[in-house]
Amino acid sequence: MPLSNDQVIAILRTVNDPELDQDLVSLGMVKNVQVAGDTVDVHIELTTPACPLKAVIMRDVQQALQRIGARTVNVEFSASARTPAHALRNILPQVKNVLAIGAGKGGVGKSTVAVNLAVGLHRQGAAVGLMDGDIYGPSMPAMLGIKGRLPQLREGMLIPHFVHGIHAVTIGSLVEQDQPLIWRGPMAHAAFKQLFSDNTQWPALDYLIVDLPPGTGDVPLTLCQLRPLTGAVIVATPQQVALDDCIRAAHMFQQLNVPILGIVENMSFFLDPATGAEHDIFGRGGAEKAAQRLGMPFLGSIPLFPELRVNSDNGTPLANFHGNPKLTNALETIVANLAAQVALRNLQPRSPQLNIV
Repeated sequence: MPLSNDQVIAILRTVNDPELDQDLVSLGMVKNVQVAGDTVDVHIELTTPACPLKAVIMRDVQQALQRIGARTVNVEFSASARTPAHALRNILPQVKNVLAIGAGKGGVGKSTVAVNLAVGLHRQGAAVGLMDGDIYGPSMPAMLGIKGRLPQLREGMLIPHFVHGIHAVTIGSLVEQDQPLIWRGPMAHAAFKQLFSDNTQWPALDYLIVDLPPGTGDVPLTLCQLRPLTGAVIVATPQQVALDDCIRAAHMFQQLNVPILGIVENMSFFLDPATGAEHDIFGRGGAEKAAQRLGMPFLGSIPLFPELRVNSDNGTPLANFHGNPKLTNALETIVANLAAQVALRNLQPRSPQLNIV
């Protein structure tokens, strides 16, 4: 007996997405099925372009269909980042997910991580925006190689720079270089709001990454007032002082009802290029232990690679994904883990929202 579409759909209900732990049909990932004799074509839409387990899904689909008599199984993939079920998108409805990158203290490489997450998600096929929300000390002009470049205007709205495949906005493009930015609370709130939504014409995005100022001040509160977030990523270095601040930042996001998508350990160790020896300059593994203690995902670690510093100074973040294979692997691991956490978060039910009067 030839296979039918109903048989194919039924067997695909037994195949789970390994990260989301639900079957592909219930998740709405099976977009099309065509059966011709013992040949089956299946179109699967992944929940994120950066899906780390696409090969596993392909294998499981092929094996399941072969069990019911299919001789040839062709699996076509597409991807579309989803939106949190709980999100009220009155502001920036064209943006599916807003991700905050935060840290309890300065100097831990938060902005470096934010830039490379944005570029890494773009490389996986996502439409990505990056907002330099560190309005006290914007570093994106240097890291993106756009120092001295003014953003374009359209009908009085800022058009984000399109650079390295991402759409980027930074207040550093709107002020004189080396000018100190001194803000009181209401001024910081107003400046951030204008960049985030009021005066910026963002395109349709899968992810908008917001690099926050370090610490637990006004700007994170402003962001959470403007729109519910998909979640936050916390960046820390391994030493105890930094981890104490990391835990405080985690508690801040929790109090603001922002899910923690994970913790990243930056400057994890130094790999001697001459000998291959690993030196734990700031200790190692502290961020992972903090994640375990807090019951939060650990997204990965980034060792001290000279190339990362050089490419940041030169404004060439894409080079981080084409040079040192160990650096590339570290960054791609964190990108994949973050995308998986976003997909998991977007399956969860609505949570209480911050309401500030």
